[in-house]
Amino acid sequence: MGLATFAVAFVPTSAVIGIWGAVLLTALRALQGIGVGGEWGGSVLLAMEWSRTRGQRGLVASWPQFGVPCGLFLSNLAFFIFSSSMGPAFADWGWRIPFALSIVLVGLGLWIRLGILETPVFQEILDKNKIEKAPVLEVIKKQPKQIILSALLRMSEQAPFYLFTVFVISYATGPAVGMTKPFVLSAITVAALVSFISIPLFGHLSDRIGRKRMYLIGVVTVGVYGFIYFGLLDTQSAPAVFLAIVLSLIPHDMQYGPQAALIAESFTPRLRYSGASLGYQLASIVAGGPAPLIALWLFHTYNTGYAVALYIAACAVISLISAAMMPDYTGKSIDDEAYSED
Repeated sequence: MGLATFAVAFVPTSAVIGIWGAVLLTALRALQGIGVGGEWGGSVLLAMEWSRTRGQRGLVASWPQFGVPCGLFLSNLAFFIFSSSMGPAFADWGWRIPFALSIVLVGLGLWIRLGILETPVFQEILDKNKIEKAPVLEVIKKQPKQIILSALLRMSEQAPFYLFTVFVISYATGPAVGMTKPFVLSAITVAALVSFISIPLFGHLSDRIGRKRMYLIGVVTVGVYGFIYFGLLDTQSAPAVFLAIVLSLIPHDMQYGPQAALIAESFTPRLRYSGASLGYQLASIVAGGPAPLIALWLFHTYNTGYAVALYIAACAVISLISAAMMPDYTGKSIDDEAYSED
């Protein structure tokens, strides 16, 4: 993932190699996605399985999720700094600098990972020689229900996230709202700062009131907030638009905070990495990636943001049903090899 990000800085332009520039960039983006697919499960499991007590898993597992708003904030900050300081040169070649500098974060992350021991849960599996030779096939055979539910319960988190952080840029800067791009990016940056607090907060609350209950509250909230969101945007009032964007990630974080633990806890230890990763990343394919395209089509077809709000509500219904069917292991042992294969 890190090397693909670093390599983006050196992709030749179309003026140099024609369409192959776009092909190379697309290939590197695909490699980034593959890297993320393997990275998320490991980061969550390392955090969660090192939790000192059963009553802290929601909070501890929410910290890898913290990386999303942190990355969103840093990327927007880098855009502001380099674009404002470099002027026209930023569009020409300056955009490459942040990608090149990413190698520093890659090195830091690698150094941290190399210094972390295997979790006690996984070490026990190693000691008992219970490692699966084909864990992906095994988890598909043993726990297909958990994989499907994990993907579907993310519909109301994954799709709105891309609408609130990507689609909103074109919607809010278009004639329907009429804001400037720097204004919208500033609001998104503040929303990311709010998530610094709300993601671990809701992860912690899930330890108190139950993982599934916290998640279901978030699903209902995001389904309702979609209509409030576009209602505020359509006022074309700068304070109302700013407020709508800043608050938009809170309903998302109500789900995103407890989500890592909710998904990972539902898989048996020897299959947890593969099962959690499969369910989590399948949602990126069916919910995250298509969301901005679907929203754009809905808006152009019906000429109202409320059509997109209905799409968010439909995603919420799917997630509500899926999350309700998900097992809840809040405060329970997740070390037993057979506990989640019933």
